[in-house]
Amino acid sequence: MADDSIPVSAEAPDSPFRTTGTDHITIWGSNAADTIAFYRDLLGMPLVLRQPNLDDPSQTHLFFDTGDGRILTVFVSDDRSSNRGRLRTPTGGVHHLSFSIAAEDFEDVMTALENAGHQYNVFDRGIFFSLYTQDNNGLIVELSADKYDIPDGRRGEVLATAQRIREADGADFAEDEHMQQALEELGLDATPNDLPDASTGVGY
Repeated sequence: MADDSIPVSAEAPDSPFRTTGTDHITIWGSNAADTIAFYRDLLGMPLVLRQPNLDDPSQTHLFFDTGDGRILTVFVSDDRSSNRGRLRTPTGGVHHLSFSIAAEDFEDVMTALENAGHQYNVFDRGIFFSLYTQDNNGLIVELSADKYDIPDGRRGEVLATAQRIREADGADFAEDEHMQQALEELGLDATPNDLPDASTGVGY
């Protein structure tokens, strides 16, 4: 269990410096064709840069725009085959990547994945709605839709407020009512987006 004595807060910690956001995330991929087919052609991420991997020029470094200017990069090589089997994730490894999708596109995303032969699971995670699938290499990819429209600059504040309300309520995890109360307390719109019914889920 996590150490519950460590406070949860949207306030900046007393640290020597603070990051300003996510610049990019880099993963090991298989070959360029399968990687582009999944991330560009299925998920709709533009391929914005392609160059040699500067640490190992025998490989190619692909850069994809995830939709908000944040970049996903993938090291690929044509001598590596894709593997749709489930990856084992050791300590320090990546469990999954999560990308945002519009709530109104959720059912269209499910249809597109089905048409492309990708299985998926859908869960109501309390603070957002999640669809889990796998990329061409077995890496878990989560496509997440906000249950409420939260301004990007206030996301941490909303989540920290929902955490305080959840703890006071004695609930195991943040649920709809905690998010609604947090939004209302902060003077934000608490109208839920239209999303399908799903269980809280176990697994991915």
